[in-house]
Amino acid sequence: NTSSLSIASIAAACIKPERVIGIHFFNPAPILPLVEIIPALATSDETTQTAKAIIDSWGKITVLAKDTPGFIVNRIARPYYGEAIRIYEEGIADFATIDWAMKEVGGFRMGPFELMDFIGNDVNFKVTETVWEQFFYDPRYKPSFTQKRLFESKRFGRKSGKGYYNYAEGAIQPEPQKNLELAEGIFFRIISMLVNEAVDALFLKVSTKEGLDLAMVKGVNYPKGLLKWSDEIGLDKILNQLQSLQEEYGEERYRPSPLMKRMVKSGEIFYN
Repeated sequence: NTSSLSIASIAAACIKPERVIGIHFFNPAPILPLVEIIPALATSDETTQTAKAIIDSWGKITVLAKDTPGFIVNRIARPYYGEAIRIYEEGIADFATIDWAMKEVGGFRMGPFELMDFIGNDVNFKVTETVWEQFFYDPRYKPSFTQKRLFESKRFGRKSGKGYYNYAEGAIQPEPQKNLELAEGIFFRIISMLVNEAVDALFLKVSTKEGLDLAMVKGVNYPKGLLKWSDEIGLDKILNQLQSLQEEYGEERYRPSPLMKRMVKSGEIFYN
């Protein structure tokens, strides 16, 4: 069971690499139904089908994923945290306002800063750092100094008593700025980055469109699959947002997926 280790590298050290397969449960495993199944280069079809059948028999929901950094969920979810932190660092909004925006406008169960504190900023930072390194330092996954400083200060979130928020008994929590126009802007910037990541995962055949959407809904409780969501919003609007951000910042982190550009040009959608 791993969320980010290369399955191929583990299999290479084994006498029978064809019997090695990656299995990624989501925490808490008794509650969250998703399990990512990751065959390596040497994994046999028999091993893959056997693993899937066993886990399906437990009542879990399985999704096949390519052996790439972060697999499906830990790759696609990175902008939920990373772009939220960028919005905070730029002074556009504080933690509480960004969290409120994603819940109020997007329907997410937890805002990004609440969720990072719940997961643990030690875990979340290390996953971000690992994915960034394994993608050969692609700017899209670049960690933030804000989270690094929290990690260095051992402000891990709920488990340490302090993270983005203070969890000490009697601590007064900050109130969000409930400005709907601001909230919609925050939501659209973050959802555009999330959709781009999902589209690029499909482009690189990390999984099927159904697998990618199912993984985000069942693995991290997203309100909708991101590809389905992009059909509702309009892929052209998301592309315009990304191109506008890339032009403004001049950063590769905002580069749109080639698949997104092709689909907008041809007028395609993901689901009929």
